[in-house]
Amino acid sequence: MPRILRQRVRPRDIWKHEAQDFTPWLVENLSWLAECLNIDLELEAIEQKVSEFRADIVCRNTTDNSRIVIENQLNRTDHAHLGQVLTYAAGLEAYTIVWIATEFREAHRVTMCWHNEITDRRFSFFGLELDTWMDDASRYLAQLNIVSEPDDWSRLSRPRPYQIHRQLY
Repeated sequence: MPRILRQRVRPRDIWKHEAQDFTPWLVENLSWLAECLNIDLELEAIEQKVSEFRADIVCRNTTDNSRIVIENQLNRTDHAHLGQVLTYAAGLEAYTIVWIATEFREAHRVTMCWHNEITDRRFSFFGLELDTWMDDASRYLAQLNIVSEPDDWSRLSRPRPYQIHRQLY
């Protein structure tokens, strides 16, 4: 029987702290993120030092051995996190950049799309919005919605929609 999504829940009501709660949960559920991106992910590091900063999650694409940087944000996108994800990508020589937030400002979504347009095809910029829900049995569910991706990604990887659900508890 299908679950009925009863009530939207704020992600901060589930994960109080980005680094201490959400990042470890996402690492435990990398296969879910890999399915959403259609990329085979292998964890390389959590809170990886990049100069005097720390990247949330660093992975390897097991298909081509390229590096992937994942930046988490349990609120609306902001300029600080945009700068962080670009700094981490440059410092770690990552070819795939994944920015997860609860809401993408239009300017940041357009910026991610623009990076996909102007950079070499080896680079991929993904913007993912995180939605969380409670179902009719009071279980939490998470959903990732792709709001920005490389232009050819949707044609090559999988049919729409890009809504991937994962039961939390």
